[in-house]
Amino acid sequence: MKNPLLVDFSTPFATLPFEQIKTEDFLPAITHEIEVTLKEIETICTKPEEPTFENTLEAIEKSGVKLGIVSGALFNLNSAETSAELQEITQKAAPLLTKLQNDIRLNASLFERIKTVFEGNTDALSTEQKTLLEKEYKGFVRNGALLNEEEKNTLRDIDQQLAKFSLNFGEHVLADTNAYSLHISEEEDLRGLPESAIGMAKQMAEAKHLDGWLFTLDYPSYVPFMTYAENRELRKQMSHAFGHRGFQQNENNNEEIILSIVKLKHQRAALLDYESHAAFVLEERMAKDEETVVAFLSDLKEKSYPKAKQEWEEILKFGIERLGYSKVEKWDSSFISEKIKQERFSFNEEELKPYFSLPKVLKGLFHIVEKLYGLSFEINPDIEVYHPDVLAYEVKKDGAFHAVLYADFHPREGKRNGAWMTSYRSQSKDQRPHISIVCNFSPPTKETPALLSFNEVTTLFHEFGHALHGILANTTYGALSGTSVSWDFVELPSQVLENWCYQPEALALFAQHYKTNELIPQTYIYKIIKAGQFQQGLQTLRQLSFGFLDLSWHGKTGPTITNVKAHEKAVMQPFQFSEDSPESCMSTAFSHIFQGGYSAGYYSYKWAEVLDADAFELFLEKGIFDSAIAQSFHDHVLSKGGTEHPMELYKRFRGKEPNPKALLKRAGLLV
Repeated sequence: MKNPLLVDFSTPFATLPFEQIKTEDFLPAITHEIEVTLKEIETICTKPEEPTFENTLEAIEKSGVKLGIVSGALFNLNSAETSAELQEITQKAAPLLTKLQNDIRLNASLFERIKTVFEGNTDALSTEQKTLLEKEYKGFVRNGALLNEEEKNTLRDIDQQLAKFSLNFGEHVLADTNAYSLHISEEEDLRGLPESAIGMAKQMAEAKHLDGWLFTLDYPSYVPFMTYAENRELRKQMSHAFGHRGFQQNENNNEEIILSIVKLKHQRAALLDYESHAAFVLEERMAKDEETVVAFLSDLKEKSYPKAKQEWEEILKFGIERLGYSKVEKWDSSFISEKIKQERFSFNEEELKPYFSLPKVLKGLFHIVEKLYGLSFEINPDIEVYHPDVLAYEVKKDGAFHAVLYADFHPREGKRNGAWMTSYRSQSKDQRPHISIVCNFSPPTKETPALLSFNEVTTLFHEFGHALHGILANTTYGALSGTSVSWDFVELPSQVLENWCYQPEALALFAQHYKTNELIPQTYIYKIIKAGQFQQGLQTLRQLSFGFLDLSWHGKTGPTITNVKAHEKAVMQPFQFSEDSPESCMSTAFSHIFQGGYSAGYYSYKWAEVLDADAFELFLEKGIFDSAIAQSFHDHVLSKGGTEHPMELYKRFRGKEPNPKALLKRAGLLV
């Protein structure tokens, strides 16, 4: 039987034929498509005609399309539905793809053609074409095109090693996450936990053929336990297990991998004449350099620290005076914070869950997006999916097909923690995208549909904002489409959509009781809005600490670090009020920067918050469903991808550069 990845897909909208694909199909398909891609590149290099944008840049853009789809599917599945076999295939495929990338980027003949076009007369090119040309030229230079042969070989070796270490890092975190569970057999150890968490734990235990209740390190299980469980000793055990991922003396330890990754990234940057990996990365960001990022984060720290200190003292007082603790530990903070919040606002997150059933929230979210951007979503059972849990939507705009959206909502073995958006096929001229959002939300139980915490609701809106960036993309070239933007701009569409979760007019569309269809009471809406500012000083400080930790690993002194834990403690202690836990280490599970694409870029979450708070102020001024503002955001941000400099796109939408005061005001940090 022919490899299903090597033929044209006879599926709706040429979607991946997931039900026909076997794990063993990937490596032969990738090997074949690498050969095809190299031939396409060779054809470009040997053209007798003078290099032009059309016969060089556009030809490069059209090369390796099938390879991108096949390899993208492999890496996406390795995150969302992996297995030992798939991990082994991915480990074999990663260096092959890295080698191909280097074979292309270090191809002197190809670079000479690009350089000729870049240095020639570009007046006749469109803005998008000029952006693509600059991106490709810089991409080649930043990947070693100007190096001599010996240096190019060194770069190849570094990239191969980085690809391997990055995969190993993620596999180790997933393995440690899956290896731990807390099995509770005594009902009294469940005190304080909400019924939804208990029901989920019961279901997990039954799935493992166990009596009692089972809690795991997956967020829908871990977070409620740390927030509500009254058994302090069990909270401590869960906290240590969570902080121990990648930090145990077992085969999953990530400490040496981190040190290796950091050294290799620094060597790579030095080879390309940058003083650090951060300098290399930030050159292509809105922030431009490390000094700007440090100044940005430091300014937010200065403004948030006094409020955070006040909030921590409140936690300390409550823990000691009200709960009788002699000392407040790391595993107490979420528990105490929830107690304070309940007392201050008569607010219990669990009371909200019945109003946020996943089916109703999804329906409301679709309604909001339809009002804003004219999109409609309908499940298409003919579109094949990679797991029975996955929903496949046909997305239409003005009645015509516009995109495919895969939605994968609940945790399971083989799926990494967290939430993310990705694509199986990007948008380009005459090609609509196939987008996916992957989450780890509280699953349904025998008694109830999936009931979301409010935090899970905002996460859904966040990832859907990323999805909109892909779905509404309308560019000529795939390399500039959707989320192919500057990394500190990519979070704007996702974070701006979260704002609708706090608006009564939007909540009325989806916050309905799963049994009675009763709309969420106005008193709850008021509490949601007020609680949105609760302990924002501490929350801001926490995010800033991650940003500084990221920069410390990837800045000039990164390669001199010899002890992962000691370094992390030194960097993060000024941002923390509780004592450090020797058993825990965040870096060894910091997948964003050691497995994902956020190295020297974690600050971008806060950077984008400034953009989104400023952008949403315009919606608040004109109306959150104002069609003209929504159209402007569509035209200048969502549809444009990376076709122009992000600040130019933002100013075209907003009429001015962003004002950080909007974020401080929203967070309640302005005095």
